[in-house]
Amino acid sequence: MNVALILLFPLGIIIFFLLLSSFFVVKQQTAALIENFGKFSSIRTSGLQFKIPVVQRISGRVNLKIQQLDVLVETKTKDDVFVKLKISVQFQIIREKVYEAFYKLQNPHDQITSYVFDVVRAEVPKMKLDDVFERKDDIAIAVKSELNEAMSDYGYDIIKTLVTDIDPDVQVKAAMNRINAAEREKVAAEYEAEAERIKIVAKARAEAESKRLQGQGIADQRREIARGLEESVDVLNNVGINSQEASALIVVTQHYDTLQSIGEATNTNLILLPNSPQAGSNMLNDMIASFVASNQIGEEMKKTNAAKGIGSKTRKRTPPPERDEDVQY
Repeated sequence: MNVALILLFPLGIIIFFLLLSSFFVVKQQTAALIENFGKFSSIRTSGLQFKIPVVQRISGRVNLKIQQLDVLVETKTKDDVFVKLKISVQFQIIREKVYEAFYKLQNPHDQITSYVFDVVRAEVPKMKLDDVFERKDDIAIAVKSELNEAMSDYGYDIIKTLVTDIDPDVQVKAAMNRINAAEREKVAAEYEAEAERIKIVAKARAEAESKRLQGQGIADQRREIARGLEESVDVLNNVGINSQEASALIVVTQHYDTLQSIGEATNTNLILLPNSPQAGSNMLNDMIASFVASNQIGEEMKKTNAAKGIGSKTRKRTPPPERDEDVQY
């Protein structure tokens, strides 16, 4: 009895471990492949599974999640610029083709990498460097199309391909930065020149308007002075002073007014010559004598020309329309 128990105890332990090894667990989004003595038998999905001890074994497990493979490719563009592209390939094993994905490819990552190299080095040399940046989506689409066609037979579905980085040579990047900086400086210089031109034009217009208004003000001032002198002469004539005496009185009065204003100013560069009391009267007499002499000379010249048969031709000028402020009284 004791001998039988001794023999059955090890046998029981062996049977227990065999039964224990018959059960196994498959994780979510994972598939396990079962072989019978090295020959494929079945595919088990997530959950608690059973296999025949000794006869069946788990040959491998595959990941059914979406995976990503980053491939760095160095190639040359059409304008002979070496550039590095980082291609990110997102792929997934098709559930219905787990057998093909496990048994047909020894190393699927190397296979995908080879196709990415082949497509990128076929597409990029057709483009210039600027086109590579602008048409990176076309490169990604070409890679995805080629990979889907090649990898679908092996049980792989290409979800998405992305060109995540484009890195030209260091010297090329420095040259591109200099070109960009020079272009921006050119645009800035054009804007600065345009702003300066606008300032100059605005300043010229302001000066022209200022001169126009200043001239108009001087004309109005002289017109008002003339009106005031005319009124002063009329007032003096009404009290029995003739025009010549009135003019002399006005000139003398303005002469002394000017001297008074010079004396009141602390800092002035104005000098009135001559400044004697008879200066105003003398200036008026000289002006009147000059006018009389010029009129006499003019009359003599007319008589001489008439005697010689020379007629004076005068051109009639059409007076401009009068405005209220231009009318002199």
